[in-house]
Amino acid sequence: MGTLTAKDFMIQYVEHDKIDFDKWDQCIDDSINGLIYPYSFYLNQVSPRWSALVMDDYKAVMPLTSKSKYGFHYIMQPPFVQQLGVFAQSPVSEVLLKSFINQIPKKYNYIIYNLNTFNPVSIAGLKSLRKSKTYELDLITSYEYLQNNYSSQIKRNIKKAQKNKVFITKHADPMPIIEAFRQNRGKSISQLGQQQYDTLKHLIYSGIYRGNTEIYSAYTAHNTFCAGIVFLTTHKKSILIFSGSTPEARENGAMSAIIDHYIKEHAGLNLTLDFDGSNQINLARFYAGFGSKECVFLQIEINHLPIILKPLAKLYSFIKKYRGTISLSKKQRA
Repeated sequence: MGTLTAKDFMIQYVEHDKIDFDKWDQCIDDSINGLIYPYSFYLNQVSPRWSALVMDDYKAVMPLTSKSKYGFHYIMQPPFVQQLGVFAQSPVSEVLLKSFINQIPKKYNYIIYNLNTFNPVSIAGLKSLRKSKTYELDLITSYEYLQNNYSSQIKRNIKKAQKNKVFITKHADPMPIIEAFRQNRGKSISQLGQQQYDTLKHLIYSGIYRGNTEIYSAYTAHNTFCAGIVFLTTHKKSILIFSGSTPEARENGAMSAIIDHYIKEHAGLNLTLDFDGSNQINLARFYAGFGSKECVFLQIEINHLPIILKPLAKLYSFIKKYRGTISLSKKQRA
């Protein structure tokens, strides 16, 4: 098929209870830019009343993580979801992407929404665009080749883990990872409460049930848990969806050791490791240290609020941006 354009298909808004979930998931299955985030099982947990834009009987779709409060309807990027946007069986043109965005109903007073790396970056005529970053590493080459591209700091961390006799195991229990995060890094993130942690737990167990989730944990020489990472895989892309660590992991190189272990086990496969962010300099340096490459996706902001309320939305956006908004890209590498 050629590149899709807005002239070829009709884009319709569909409320949650009218979405054909079988057709929806088949569209994500068939999409050239499919990810774990837009599957219905995932959206149903992070945004239970999500709605959608659907083109030509589910040939292309755009999930809308919609909510309402005090009579206002809005769309926000949910926790544990880095990228959404338009997903299609063929490359998404800039014209088509703009058509989808323009079809978002005006009833949504305020929108903060992340597109994906396959949605065109140069979108003229749209206001309030922000660039966000993720880091990806193709694993199709040999482990030796990949390891040679590690930074000197990452190599030192791995040697530190070996010296401290840190060992890595693979099992299906995410709770030590969640609790380690919650008791350490999570204490400084006010947006995360019991409901969000329960959602995260259900997401991971849903992934385990579907067979596309791998969990790696690091233990000290005294058999004490110190760090862990959850990877979710689909469409030949493995996303580092969540991790947690104890203060001891800062000293023993456990997090670097886990990622190195994962790379070693999956080297030579037609698989891309997505580090899931981040815009933070230290995290970006850490991800790049494994030889990963920077990839850009856009965040859009649309404000249809009455003039008197527009500044409040701007303030909310500012606070979310600078106080640790959770998209699972700003969370846990300690």
